[in-house]
Amino acid sequence: MGGLDIETAEGRREALRRMLTIRAFDSEAGDRFADGEIPGFVHLYIGEEAVGVGTCASLEDDDYIASTHRGHGHCIAKGLDPKYMMAELYGKAEGYCNGKGGSMHIADVDAGMLGANGIVGAGPPLATGAALSIDYQDRDQVAVGFLGDGAVAQGQVHEAINLAATWDLPAIFVIENNQYGEGTPVEEQHNVDNLSDTAQAHDIPGLTVDGMDITAVAEAVGEARARARAGDGPTLIEAETYRYRGHYEGDEEPYRDEEELERWKARDPIDSFKERLIDRGELTAEEFDELEHEIEGEIDAAVEYAQNAEPPAPHEAYDDMFAETPPEIERFAAAARTSTDGGERIEDSRSSSERGSDGGRPGGERR
Repeated sequence: MGGLDIETAEGRREALRRMLTIRAFDSEAGDRFADGEIPGFVHLYIGEEAVGVGTCASLEDDDYIASTHRGHGHCIAKGLDPKYMMAELYGKAEGYCNGKGGSMHIADVDAGMLGANGIVGAGPPLATGAALSIDYQDRDQVAVGFLGDGAVAQGQVHEAINLAATWDLPAIFVIENNQYGEGTPVEEQHNVDNLSDTAQAHDIPGLTVDGMDITAVAEAVGEARARARAGDGPTLIEAETYRYRGHYEGDEEPYRDEEELERWKARDPIDSFKERLIDRGELTAEEFDELEHEIEGEIDAAVEYAQNAEPPAPHEAYDDMFAETPPEIERFAAAARTSTDGGERIEDSRSSSERGSDGGRPGGERR
C-alpha cells in the first residue's frame, strides 16, 4: 500500500484515513514515551499530516522518499504498517529495522522509504543519490527529499540540490516549514520572504504552498513529478505548516504562546479536509466518527503487539554492519550467541594481552 489517487472519492477517503492514522499513532507514541515505555526520543508530526500524505498521494508506489527526524508521518503516508513501526519504537525484533533504529531511523527500502534520519538536512543528499540511480538505470521513478525549515541552512542540502539541478535528476525537495527550527522562528534563520526563493540560486522552479491543505500539496508535488519525469530536473516546494507539539516530547516551548497555536489549529488539515468531504457528499459525520474509532483500535492493537513482541537476540547487535563480517566482529557475535543470559556482559574471547588497553573495541579508540 503506497500511492493513492486523490482525484477519486476512494482516494480522498484513504488520504483522510492516513492523516487520521498519523495523528493517532503520534498521539499514542507521545503518551507512551511520556510513560517511559519508549526509549530514546520521539519527534511528533501532529499538525503536519497534510504535507506527508499530500506528497505521497502524488507519487507512484515505487517512488522513493527520504525522511527527517520527524518521520512517523512520512512512513504512514508511504504505506508502512503502524504495527511494525510501533515495534521499532519499542526496540523489538519485529520492528522495521529489527528494533535497532527506533523512532528516528525507521526505514523500509522495499516500500521506497529510505529512512528517517537523525541528521538535520540528510534527506536531500539521499534523495539526490536515489535520483541519480534512477537516471543512470533509466527507470520511471522519482525521489523526494523531505527537510525542515532549519535544514535549509545546511550546506549538504544545497550541495544535493545543486547536483540534482545541474544533472537534471528526477528529484523533488519538499521543505516542511513548521515555522520553527527547534525553537528559532523561521524569520530569524533566513533572509528570504519564502524559503522556496532559494531555488533561484539553482535555476530550478520553487513554489510555496499551503501545507495545511492536502490538495494544494498534492497538486504541487504532482506537477513536480511530471516535470521530473519529463527530464526537466528537480523542483523545490515549500509547504507552510505547523507542529502542534514541541520540537521533541518534553520541550517546554518558551518560544511560542497558546494564541499562536490556536490560530494554526483553526486551520487543522484533518478538520478542513473532513469538512470538504462532507460538503461533497463523500462522507458523513457519523462515518468520520466510525473511521476515527476504527483507527484508534488499530493503534491500540499496534501498541499491544509492540509490548508483547520479543526484543532482538544479543548477537543480532552485530548483524547488518558489514557486507562481509570481519572475523573479530564474528567472534563477538559468536560469544553473544552462546551466552545463556542476554543481559550478561559479553566478553571478547581474546586474551587481555590481545585486547590491549582499549578493552577490545574494534578500531581502537573509535566508538
